[in-house]
Amino acid sequence: MKAQNWVLILIAGGILISLIVLITRSPAAPVTPVDDHHKSQPTNNAVFENLLNKPAPDFSLVDYDGRTVSLKSLLGKNVLLFFNEGLMCYPACWDQIVAFGKDASLKQAGVTVLNITVDPKPQWAEAIAKMPELATATVIFDQDKKVSSAYGVLTLTSSMHRGQFPGHSYVLIDKTGVVKFVWDDPQMAIRNSELLAKINGL
Repeated sequence: MKAQNWVLILIAGGILISLIVLITRSPAAPVTPVDDHHKSQPTNNAVFENLLNKPAPDFSLVDYDGRTVSLKSLLGKNVLLFFNEGLMCYPACWDQIVAFGKDASLKQAGVTVLNITVDPKPQWAEAIAKMPELATATVIFDQDKKVSSAYGVLTLTSSMHRGQFPGHSYVLIDKTGVVKFVWDDPQMAIRNSELLAKINGL
């Protein structure tokens, strides 16, 4: 009996000491969350879809050859904007840009196609060296992302780096400067025929 009593006393003492330690222990310092700058923003297509049937936001950007391209100067022409992820989007975006550059049907329809990327202009030389056909298309550079933001293409479903890069998005502007069609394409396919059909329907 005495041995059993000692065992019970030791167990009770151990429990009491554990409770005292838990009560008197200082609370753990809160962990400050680390801001992850690489975390994607949520999808938001409100700005993009709100472009429809409204004047397209004006812009002036420089193309690969150093010429300034302004949307206002293209009034009287149908304009197709292709916002894309640029250098890192190989081969999908590159293939679409090349397809636009080589498409005689679009040229015959009098469509001005502007391929817009946020890449630094000097880096585009590397892309042309790898795929010379890219030089057949008009590529303009939105390095500060102001135009991409104005058109709401940085937070669409097709972007693999939402908030930082466009994905694979089209904006069709008619001869009066009004947006008539928008399309974000997560499949990143070549869409010349579908887009030409939309243009012919204007």
